Amino acid sequence: MKAVTILIKPASGKCNMRCRYCFYQDEAENREYKDYGMMSEDTARALIDKASEEFDDITFAFQGGEPTVRGLGFFRFFTGYAESKGKRVHFAIQTNGFLVDREWCDFLREHRYLVGLSMDGDKALHDKYRVDGGDKGTFRRVFSSFQLLSSTGVEFNVLITLTKDAALRGKEIYQFLKRNGARYQQYIPCLDPMAKERGGEDFSLTPEAFLKFLKDVFLQYYSDWEKGDYVSVRYFDNLVTMMMGLRPESCGLLGFCPSNYVAEADGSIFPCDFYVLDDYRLGNINTESFEDFDEKRKEIGFTEKSLMIEDECSSCPSFSLCRGGCRRDRENFQTGELGLSYLCPAYKEFLPFASPYLSVMARAELRARLGR
Repeated sequence: MKAVTILIKPASGKCNMRCRYCFYQDEAENREYKDYGMMSEDTARALIDKASEEFDDITFAFQGGEPTVRGLGFFRFFTGYAESKGKRVHFAIQTNGFLVDREWCDFLREHRYLVGLSMDGDKALHDKYRVDGGDKGTFRRVFSSFQLLSSTGVEFNVLITLTKDAALRGKEIYQFLKRNGARYQQYIPCLDPMAKERGGEDFSLTPEAFLKFLKDVFLQYYSDWEKGDYVSVRYFDNLVTMMMGLRPESCGLLGFCPSNYVAEADGSIFPCDFYVLDDYRLGNINTESFEDFDEKRKEIGFTEKSLMIEDECSSCPSFSLCRGGCRRDRENFQTGELGLSYLCPAYKEFLPFASPYLSVMARAELRARLGR
């Protein structure tokens, strides 16, 4: 069975918030077309039709910008048309929660959307960087959406952008979210602007802060697991999966860039959300096929380049779990060269520290699966 995940930007980079660390705004500033408009129903049909011809199991994952600004009517159309094709389809959406109301929740629950709600912990942390067009904090509005998603039974994860401030208060964020019922947490390392050296912004995640976060939150995560009070943290869950000898679901842990597809609003296709840039455009879904996109991917050497690692990586005891890290953290956009991950110092110290605990969890999970 051929499966695929297609990341879709139905409103391009349009957003009703002005997060100070927004990596997609930075990408938009570094390409010819900063805004690809709004996805039309014709483009949506072309995407669904061609995906259904090529794949048997399809995940349509919506992101932005802020995808909900495209309107609920578009999502009703897209979802209904995708479901009519007779394939196995799944839906996901990442949202800032600004427009989420009961009507949205009813729709998301009915069609079993997995929602990623962006919320950077408590009010003080969230409001520092996640502001609206008037430069005002958005925590109260987003937390109201958090509560509404919870009360209406929508399946959702909380997505936390890991700035330096957040990393230094990782355990507090974890506990705050847990107290409020967030059992699925995903921490996403903050990216600096491509044209600047890493670590120079006030929000920049440093390797030192990241290491503190990893140790602090992992120990809480492991302690809760031991007590039977498990809270999912995506990165740690993936490490357990890898310790079991299985493939991680997070692409940044694969050791290479897989064949992903990102569809911008006009139908332009790119290989990765971090590379929606002119030099990486693979074609357009309205006029070309997935086979064409794969050929273009080979032509620009996107996957092949991601396999290039430093000698220091291949000899590192933690390489089996780190696998070099995400390409975006390894690339110097001024030179185009790949090197060690910017976060390598944190991984090199954290992974040996966590491995004994991860082994215990992996063995327990294997026993549970075998019914022992």
